[in-house]
Amino acid sequence: MKSQKGGKLSRFIKTGFGLCSLAMICCLLWGSAFAGVKTGYRLFDIKPSDWQSQMVFAGIRFFIAGIMALITGSAAERKLLLPAKSSLPKICIICLFQTVLQYFFYYIGLAHTTGVKAAVIVAANVFTAMLIASLIFRTEKLTARKLAGCAIGFSGIILINLNGLGGQRPDLFGDGFIFLCAVSSGVSSALMKKLSRDEDPVLLSGWQFVLGGALMWGFGAVCGGSLGRLTLSSGAVLLYLAFVSAAAYSIWSLLLKYHPVSRVSVFGLMNPVCGVIISAAVLGEGEDFGITGICALLLVCAGIYAVNSAKDGVDRHKGNDVGKV
Repeated sequence: MKSQKGGKLSRFIKTGFGLCSLAMICCLLWGSAFAGVKTGYRLFDIKPSDWQSQMVFAGIRFFIAGIMALITGSAAERKLLLPAKSSLPKICIICLFQTVLQYFFYYIGLAHTTGVKAAVIVAANVFTAMLIASLIFRTEKLTARKLAGCAIGFSGIILINLNGLGGQRPDLFGDGFIFLCAVSSGVSSALMKKLSRDEDPVLLSGWQFVLGGALMWGFGAVCGGSLGRLTLSSGAVLLYLAFVSAAAYSIWSLLLKYHPVSRVSVFGLMNPVCGVIISAAVLGEGEDFGITGICALLLVCAGIYAVNSAKDGVDRHKGNDVGKV
């Protein structure tokens, strides 16, 4: 029997105001991660070439995020969220693409490019997820409107890379790795459609974060990476980034549980907007974001809207969303 508190929460999530407010919280959290990671690099004195320490930083973040998600989920359900034997293969597969590969490229790429630029490029996950779901997993219909949305969105990503920001040229380990991060995110979203229909989304997210974080942490440490000196400021940034992952992924999964995919996914167009604004404000990158950057951002958002507003864009199995990082 569900608790009264749980019933009130589910009723709020089902409302239009609940959907809008919670989805925007997720976008703000994800958007702040670009600036958070780059701030963490500075506070922990992690250099762009020190990919080993970047993996340690990422691993500790996601390990803590998984613990946070599992503790919160267990408290809400009033029972320990322990995976069944049948859930373990799903956790491992999701972990590989959603945490290990996605954030391997994300953390290295973000060390070699600006937060503003990364926020625009990473929005390609919406389009790669839709193409993968349509052409490989066959859980989406590929329509002319969706293809047009992909073309518009990718044109924005091409624009920002051809012209650069502030005279910068595209960098393989920066812009290239951020794009590969978006591809990995697209694969993980498509996989989540097939693997999470009969599972608790918080349980899957929590355990795949714990496993993925442990793997990245261990790999980076074995290769010689370290987190550096832990201070009050650097520790606060690390905990905040862990909270971002734990809270945003859990909230987004709950929204997808109570609303059609198309209604939730349309809010994904705010991810690059929030990322650009927060990165420009926190990292002082606003001067580099000129007309080219604005046009690229508008093209990406227009493409995301076109893809997600298609009437036949809902997964037949009511799976998870196709566009987030």
